[in-house]
Amino acid sequence: MKRLALWCIDHRWTVVLVWLAVLIGSISASNAVGSNFSDSFTLPNTPSTSAYNLIKSADQKQSGDLERVVYAVPAGQSITAPGNVEAITKSLTKLESFPGVSGITSPFTPTGAQQISKTARVAYATVQFSEPSFKVSSAEAKRFVREATSVADKNVTVAVGGQIAESSIQVKFDGTLIGVLLSGVVLFLVFGSIFAMVLPLLSAILSLGTAVGIIALLSNVLQMPSFSDQLVLLIGLGVGIDYALFIVTRHRQGLRAGMSVKDSITKAVDTSGRAVLFAGIIVCVALLGMFALGVSFLYGLAIASSIGVLFTMIAALTLLPAMLSFIGPKAMGRRQRKALAQTGPALATDSSTGFWARWADFMRRRPLVPAVIALLVIAILIAPFLSMRLGSSDQGNDPNGSTTRVAYDLLAQGFGPGFNGPLQLVAKVHGAEQEAAMAKVAKDVAMQPGVVFVAPPVKLPHSLVEIVQVFPSTSPQAAETTALINHLRSTTIPAATAGTGLTVYVGGFTAIFVDFAHVLGAKLPLFVGLVVLVSFLLLGWVFRSIVIPVTAAVMNLISIGAAYGILTAVFQHGVLGSLFGVTRTGPIESFIPVMMFAILFGLSMDYEIFLLTRIHEEWLHTGDNKLAVRNGLAATGKTITAAALIMVLVFASFILGGQIVIKEFGLGLAAGVIVDAIIIRMAVVPSVMQLLGRSNWWFPKWLDRILPDLSVEPPEEREHADESVGS
Repeated sequence: MKRLALWCIDHRWTVVLVWLAVLIGSISASNAVGSNFSDSFTLPNTPSTSAYNLIKSADQKQSGDLERVVYAVPAGQSITAPGNVEAITKSLTKLESFPGVSGITSPFTPTGAQQISKTARVAYATVQFSEPSFKVSSAEAKRFVREATSVADKNVTVAVGGQIAESSIQVKFDGTLIGVLLSGVVLFLVFGSIFAMVLPLLSAILSLGTAVGIIALLSNVLQMPSFSDQLVLLIGLGVGIDYALFIVTRHRQGLRAGMSVKDSITKAVDTSGRAVLFAGIIVCVALLGMFALGVSFLYGLAIASSIGVLFTMIAALTLLPAMLSFIGPKAMGRRQRKALAQTGPALATDSSTGFWARWADFMRRRPLVPAVIALLVIAILIAPFLSMRLGSSDQGNDPNGSTTRVAYDLLAQGFGPGFNGPLQLVAKVHGAEQEAAMAKVAKDVAMQPGVVFVAPPVKLPHSLVEIVQVFPSTSPQAAETTALINHLRSTTIPAATAGTGLTVYVGGFTAIFVDFAHVLGAKLPLFVGLVVLVSFLLLGWVFRSIVIPVTAAVMNLISIGAAYGILTAVFQHGVLGSLFGVTRTGPIESFIPVMMFAILFGLSMDYEIFLLTRIHEEWLHTGDNKLAVRNGLAATGKTITAAALIMVLVFASFILGGQIVIKEFGLGLAAGVIVDAIIIRMAVVPSVMQLLGRSNWWFPKWLDRILPDLSVEPPEEREHADESVGS
């Protein structure tokens, strides 16, 4: 690390120019090649996937996306009035020639008669595409919606519902600028220096710009969701500024102590830089642990997020030292430079005075009180998590006035909310016995509570595959709909097909999202266990302790549980929902807890490592656990709090707009960081370490001998360990 810092300082122009070249090159290449983000995912060995594969094998044209064009007229009028019928029919005729459309069922044909509501005020046409929605570009989706809603009769309200229509309205809210501005304010308040404020921002922005360009290029090779770049900005901006903040803070301490600019930068990289390197590795390990879930949809998110973290970490260790060497003593504020010139180097450190020194002294005297109070608060926050329900929000959560939201509301008004997410019963039927069994399935399903309407079985042309459309009484995201799907699969269908050899799968988009939640829920323990295990091994190896990694893992799990509880309270139960733009409560998106765990576990380790590194450094010097914990907390409290505040502001800026997925990410991550940095790191962890005493640093001697040295302290710091700490 020392050699790296010295090289970056001595070749600072080269470092800056290389970073600029890489940034320009990646952005230019991504603009030239373009991106190919895709929201597709597969769930092998699930009933909904089996249903889809059966339809696809029988008729490729029937396996694509199904959109609904919904029509409505004012009260007192009828959608079947001759003028309305003529205008709608002309519009649908034009739509038949739209690329990818394989068939349209009009409400004004015998086969579509049930597509007119009982009041005759609402009707819908089904538009069958030959390809799934993720193969339709956003531009094509917008053109489809525009043509579908172009009905000559202005008296008719027209809206489109479906996955293609959804992709046409997705407006990406970029909270980056707001996050950068707010972070700049915090940095200036912390540092009191324009230069010290700007450099962390520049380091994060340059590295993230490069990362986003590379991710756009990789999207042409790897499957990455459409919000991957937003998520990378969300994570990378906060992480990148934090990493730079840690190093700049240590550099300023060195300058105030009278070190030269070069020596101070080198010392900062050789101490805080090691913590940054290790913390970045832990974040990437946590993110890449999502591969253990076996869900391809998450692979692209894991890789994209890891790339963002990796580049911000590398920039903090290379670009930042080079830029710091340009500004020299101006990393300090004007008052600090003046005081240094008048009174000489400051003998006092951040651990001797100020609020955090007083707080650390209190923690040293009474460690049990803060821990008990903090754990009670966390228990209250965790409580809603016990009722968390995973699922997928339906289009009733889309922005008011959007075409999908209007279509959803009109269908719910005319036919019931379940018509927004019909189920499909799909089977390959052989012989008269199975034909009768399929008819019995349709009849028995129609008699189940929660089912409004069941269409007669329809056999796909030139195949043995039959499809039955089932319309629930509740919305796609409702818990009752999930319960209905589970009941049909476990009870109704097996009873109706017993002894016939007929296998009937429950499919459709609603069933797909139910299966998605089930798959993730089943594999979540494996993922959590793997990430915790790897982190435990790395922390134990670095800090030569068994107790510290155990404490860190438990504390991280507690803080993440609190974040889950806050997320559940707001988005599922509606507590303070209006404050966060929640217009309709529902389940938590299935993959968000997984992503949140990976991100928050990594970020929690950032603060844990930064705190422990300083405590461990003090432990090696003094051999006094109470003093080491006290000094480490006093020295890092201000920096960790400022870093957390920056992270919270960045994450919270994404709550202001965009998709509900990004809102949930923003609130969940912001809440998790607040709980972890303020309550866990500044109260619970120091309390536990004070109470455990020298046991914190117990490590089997035989294991210490066989493990190679891997330390976040410079080699010279560890030379004092045997003298100070003893056996």
